[in-house]
Amino acid sequence: MGTDITTLTALWGAVILSGFYHGVNPGMGWPLAVSAALMEGKRSAMGKALVALAAGHFLSMTAILLPFSLMTALVTWQMQIRVGAGLLVVAMGLYLLINRRHPRFLARVHPARLALWSFLAALAHGAGLMLVPIYLGICGIDAGPSEGHEAAQALMGQNVLTAFVVALVHTLAMTLAGGILAIVIYVWLGLKFLSRTWFNLDIVWALSLVLVGAVGIYTAYYGH
Repeated sequence: MGTDITTLTALWGAVILSGFYHGVNPGMGWPLAVSAALMEGKRSAMGKALVALAAGHFLSMTAILLPFSLMTALVTWQMQIRVGAGLLVVAMGLYLLINRRHPRFLARVHPARLALWSFLAALAHGAGLMLVPIYLGICGIDAGPSEGHEAAQALMGQNVLTAFVVALVHTLAMTLAGGILAIVIYVWLGLKFLSRTWFNLDIVWALSLVLVGAVGIYTAYYGH
């Protein structure tokens, strides 16, 4: 079963849009980049912080996607795996709707270790899970069970590369969106504006996980 060009374009668009969405979410760390620049009194500190946040986010995305890319079962059990992944994402969204508390362990990570903080924050908020149904759709499994072990190995190699590319494109989009917000706050608005106009995206985030999971299940069933 392959993936047509229109669907493939839409899926890659979803990778980029989800990156922008993660980028504007304060929970992914761009306020920490603003704080770093204000505390050190120089813009270069913001750039270093954004790079660290991006590195942690990228590692978190690949940590979630790589296990799926290494599944030879994708060859014959693609639909079941995609449905299972979609259900997992929906479950994570429902959990976050019920449990509004932020993970306490994030507060124990030293502010200087932004890459580690970003890695753990993305895992805790289910950011990588949001990409799984999209990633599985992009894989567009074509190999059948009769094509043997060599076809499965070639497919795994292709899927591993795709996992890295998806994580990279997503992270670049996230860093761009978060970086623009951080620069606007730092240069024009200031941290006081941020504290006065802080908006909570927890409910929107949880509902978006439910939506992405449901779409993943739908597309798995209807062969997109």
